[in-house]
Amino acid sequence: MTMDCFVIKTCILVFLSVLSAFVVKKQSKQKKMTNIDKSKPVMVTGATGYVAGWLIKKLLEEGITVHATVRNPEKKESLKYLDAIAANTKGSISYFKADLLTEGAYDEAMKGCELVFHTASPFTSKIKDAQRDLVDPALKGTRNVLGSVNRTESVKRVVLTSSCAAIIGDAKDCLGYPGGIATEAQWNLTSTVDHQPYSYSKTVAEQAAWEISKAQNRWDLVVINPSFVIGPGINPDATSESFSLVRQLGDGSMKSGVPAFFIGVVDVRDLAEAHFKAGFTPEASGRHIISAENTDFMTLSSFLQKKFGNAYPFPKKILPKSLIWLMAPAAGFTRKMIRLNVGYPWRVDNAKSIRELGMKYRPVEGSIIDFFQQMIDNKVFVKGKK
Repeated sequence: MTMDCFVIKTCILVFLSVLSAFVVKKQSKQKKMTNIDKSKPVMVTGATGYVAGWLIKKLLEEGITVHATVRNPEKKESLKYLDAIAANTKGSISYFKADLLTEGAYDEAMKGCELVFHTASPFTSKIKDAQRDLVDPALKGTRNVLGSVNRTESVKRVVLTSSCAAIIGDAKDCLGYPGGIATEAQWNLTSTVDHQPYSYSKTVAEQAAWEISKAQNRWDLVVINPSFVIGPGINPDATSESFSLVRQLGDGSMKSGVPAFFIGVVDVRDLAEAHFKAGFTPEASGRHIISAENTDFMTLSSFLQKKFGNAYPFPKKILPKSLIWLMAPAAGFTRKMIRLNVGYPWRVDNAKSIRELGMKYRPVEGSIIDFFQQMIDNKVFVKGKK
């Protein structure tokens, strides 16, 4: 073998060795396994929230120590339902004062935690300033929580509660997706601070989380993207946008009819389970659409009519889009939102959550009935109490 041939052969072997190492490293990175020690505390932001309540219940039942962040730990009345669960389960709970907009507010609660669930984010249609009331808390809150994560060496994984709103801006967007169905590959590109501001807030917050995650290699990020959440709450007195909508189906607010709004729906108890699985499934990665069924307002109403009959003034017909468009401003909606959503199928694919998290979803019919029954039991529909 000549010297030139030897040199060429050596270079080829070195190149193949480097290439092989690169491929192995890339595959290893793709198959990263994050094992969380259940004997270590777990932090949950927005602990008194609708979703967080059921997640904390699951964690406590598993015997886990929960570091729960709330705006005011001295407000014992708002904590009594979580305290009651903790008193009857294997786990324990400690409360920490934290505000989404205060830098460093989560440092103390995060000490010693390997797993962080960031569920806190505003979800309301009653806003005066979208930037101040929705976007800033979502975006700055996410940056503040992940800033604490970067300062806390023990953290291995963050589970972020995002939304399908970060995937689909308007229902009409689905027309541009393969088969008219959105997957985790899609991003909301149509919402702004002036149009669908809640959806915009969830989008920019999740995008910021991925940017921060990719800038380091100590902890991994797993994202939960739920559709519209229904089902009974841990706190029967709590209110939410979900509560408001379902209440309106039965209190007469929609007795003249409902718009042809298509939505995805998931039970809050299944959503809590999805968070738990995302946290403790070692190979979990990326985004996960959490949605049981693609449905619409009229179908939800029909489930309630079937169960409760004429005891409540449920809507029984779909209103014309032209009428909804005309009345939109008086109802607090923009005509642009009505134009781009009413009448367009809204569809997502939940296959990844079933395949990779092992999700098994409750039927939506049972979820809406359980939710409405809790309202009945809590006398929501008694005159004078709404």
